[in-house]
Amino acid sequence: MNLTQISPSLRYCAPSIGLYFNTPSSLRRHRRLRLPTALPPTTSSVPKTTATIISFLPRFLNPNFVTGNCLLSRMEFQGILFRVVCIVYSILVYFPWDVQSFDNDIRRHTCPSVLDGQVSSLNGPASEAVEIDKRFWSGSGIGTNKEMVENLQNYGVVRSKKVSEVMESVDRAFFVPDGVPPYVDTPVPIGYNATISAPHMHATCLQLLEKHLQPGMRALDVGSGTGYLTACFALMVGPKGRAVGVEHIPELVASSIKNIEKSAAAPLLKEGSLSVHVGDGRQGWAECAPYDAIHVGAAAAEIPPALIDQLKPGGRMVIPVGNIFQDLKVVDKDTDGSINIRDETSVRYVPLTSREAQLGDN
Repeated sequence: MNLTQISPSLRYCAPSIGLYFNTPSSLRRHRRLRLPTALPPTTSSVPKTTATIISFLPRFLNPNFVTGNCLLSRMEFQGILFRVVCIVYSILVYFPWDVQSFDNDIRRHTCPSVLDGQVSSLNGPASEAVEIDKRFWSGSGIGTNKEMVENLQNYGVVRSKKVSEVMESVDRAFFVPDGVPPYVDTPVPIGYNATISAPHMHATCLQLLEKHLQPGMRALDVGSGTGYLTACFALMVGPKGRAVGVEHIPELVASSIKNIEKSAAAPLLKEGSLSVHVGDGRQGWAECAPYDAIHVGAAAAEIPPALIDQLKPGGRMVIPVGNIFQDLKVVDKDTDGSINIRDETSVRYVPLTSREAQLGDN
């Protein structure tokens, strides 16, 4: 058995692979079985003996392949061995042993333009498509906050007038570290093993929570970080509402207050309808509960019970849940107190954990 032609896909980072193995004469009736590969093999690379060509990444994820409900199941022992090899190889190659590498992989799926180092290997229309894609997702040529929001509107991320007005009012440039392009659609490290989410994720969460951020309502932002989304919440609920940010890194709380003081939400901070506190966000902020809207800016292994308790009947919580593989979950509490949970999309967030665990690598 030999491996040939490992190459990255244009849109997905998982490689496609051709496997060639000798087929015994008793099984040569299957020699015509050919599943297409990402890159067809050259004549010189194919063994002279009868060969069967299989492309299994990412096609190995097909449940029919794993359960054996395909033509390969007739190949008895070799078929079983082949599937074992495929699965083991996929775990070794595709499993995100390097978390930073996996973060980039997720960003490639969310923003396919993140193909650094691969564009130069593409030619013709493929290269042009990637360059166009990069210009959209990277925000190339976008120099103002308003242009960033318009860009998100053009691609259907921002769909409501209220969300667009709030995102235009709260300039993202006040909430990212100095020297970082503020309008690039990508998460940005802010220190202490934390990040500020990409603009499209902020827009997505605002859209999901819009009906629960009406004037006079209460909102909780868990893992408030730089304070960007807390400021957006405050503008949406207005001076008669209440927007609360909770962050367990004191330095981030201090810097977020300074950021908010520069923004359109500064009057609300001064009046007291907007506040940011040092605390364990997994326990929420009971002092101002219950909340019509709760946003969690880090991925929990499971939904914290305290946040469910502090969610008002009729309210909604948006929270990423999972470890390596994460989903953005929408949690609705009915007026009778029953809970409904659905998955919105796959995401990648930093973990929701204790302060000590978060700072462990610093």
